[in-house]
Amino acid sequence: MEKWRTTCRILRYSSRSFFNFRSNSNYEKCAYHSYSAGLEHRCDGIYEEFKPYFMRQKQTVHSCLSSLNSTEIGFKQASVMQYRSFGSVSTNIQRNSLFANLNSDDISYFKEILGEKNVIQDEERLLSANTDWMHKYAGSSRLMLQPRTTDEVSQILQYCNSRCLAVVPQGGNTGLVGGSVPVFDEVIINMGLMNNIIAFDQVNGILVCEAGCILENLGSFLDNEGFIMPLDLGAKGSCQIGGNVSTNAGGLRLVRYGSLHGSVLGLEAVLANGTVLDMLGTLRKDNTGYDLKHLFIGSEGSLGIVTKVSILTPPKLSSVNVAFLACQDYLSCQKLLTEAKRKVGEILSAFEFLDIEAMDLVLHQLEGVRNPLPPLLHKFYVLIETTGSDESNDKEKLEAFLLRSMEAGLISDGVIAQDINQASAFWRIREGLPEALMKAGAVYKYDLSLPVEKMYNLVEEMRKRLGDSARVVGYGHLGDGNLHLNVSTKEYDDKIFAQIEPYVYEWTSKHRGSISAEHGLGLMKANKIYYSKTPETVQLMASIKKLLDPNGIINPYKVLPQSPN
Repeated sequence: MEKWRTTCRILRYSSRSFFNFRSNSNYEKCAYHSYSAGLEHRCDGIYEEFKPYFMRQKQTVHSCLSSLNSTEIGFKQASVMQYRSFGSVSTNIQRNSLFANLNSDDISYFKEILGEKNVIQDEERLLSANTDWMHKYAGSSRLMLQPRTTDEVSQILQYCNSRCLAVVPQGGNTGLVGGSVPVFDEVIINMGLMNNIIAFDQVNGILVCEAGCILENLGSFLDNEGFIMPLDLGAKGSCQIGGNVSTNAGGLRLVRYGSLHGSVLGLEAVLANGTVLDMLGTLRKDNTGYDLKHLFIGSEGSLGIVTKVSILTPPKLSSVNVAFLACQDYLSCQKLLTEAKRKVGEILSAFEFLDIEAMDLVLHQLEGVRNPLPPLLHKFYVLIETTGSDESNDKEKLEAFLLRSMEAGLISDGVIAQDINQASAFWRIREGLPEALMKAGAVYKYDLSLPVEKMYNLVEEMRKRLGDSARVVGYGHLGDGNLHLNVSTKEYDDKIFAQIEPYVYEWTSKHRGSISAEHGLGLMKANKIYYSKTPETVQLMASIKKLLDPNGIINPYKVLPQSPN
């Protein structure tokens, strides 16, 4: 270790375990986690702070939330919606003429089964529910329902299906592709009141809960039981587990714990006709027939509404270390990942990267954020987290790995967090990027899955295409090949957009990547699905949708490309 110290690097060692520092309740309330706070229905002043940027890109939608007629709710809106998707050229979407309009009899029925207070017609509350958190998509629903039980969800859907009333399931409404808000006048079914933890198996670590449970609350519950959620997101203070499952959310721990297709043991879902599918198993092994739960994981609420979830949770381990490193080029980041999997693979829990543009953006846009490394010109930064059960051994392994990597020239500088606060500050840099991008102005966001060796080539290609007209920012989950490509501009510009799309999707398709790594397709990318899936595959998806939802009432216009009425 003497040679290590004489390198004059600033890699420092922690004598403390800081497990769960990112889900610590005190930390979540502090400024370091304002991104999550910003998702909690724009609380803590985040919305007001971003309002100028939202207003610059106000969407073109027809009048919504006007007062209700006492005898009938007449929508009287045009059947074509013009929306601007991340600054795109206005696109026409036809309202399905087969869908009915809401009337007073519908309202009366819903009040009978849900009670007055859970049938929401208040304009202010509807305005929030109609609009996604980035204020890029807005619908014109005049009704939000808040069921408390699976039976109530079943009754709602059975009725809506018989009336051909379109519905949109909604959880925490933290999505980025317009999947959780109405496109037109769909009835919003908000799952927030179904927030009970049903059971927890302390021997096997199996949690059974309702779909409306907030991810952070589940994490707090499990922390007291000695376990953790296998899923970790910047939006955990607002997002709900039902929405997480429905979008197959990835997040920061996927490199360690895999996707929700592996963690979810069972679920309960309600089909469009009100049929309740009880697949809420808690077994690790069950090969009796088709494993139908996987149809609902990642289908974005288009096949049915998830009401309950059974999920396998890992035990909470006592030793967590976080290192923030600098690399001179992307190839070094790539090689560092390969070495990390070989040398510390059994304790590796996160491997994130960001480029110099991302770092510069965070430092200039977020108050209180500091570069933990000296102000030298580093082109790339990597955040590594390890989680294990032997603090001394884990620390030694990480230090030895970093020493070898530095000697090999893969790392040009770095620091290991000494305490919880420093570790939180490191994570704040990575998790604060979406907030920083929004503060900088307009942003075109792309969530792509690519071979790791090809990932950053796209960033460089976009910089060549756009030149000085826009700032191209690259960061993401390097450990699982997920690039978050962001193009930042002062304001939305259709000429810039034309330089981005369809090029981004064509490039991704050419390199056999996915146009949606973890955010889903939603409204934004429904018609782009062919860049990642063959026509035969999409046709089979459409057949499954038709089988489970013949009238197409659940989350219409999303996920699959639109066909004529």
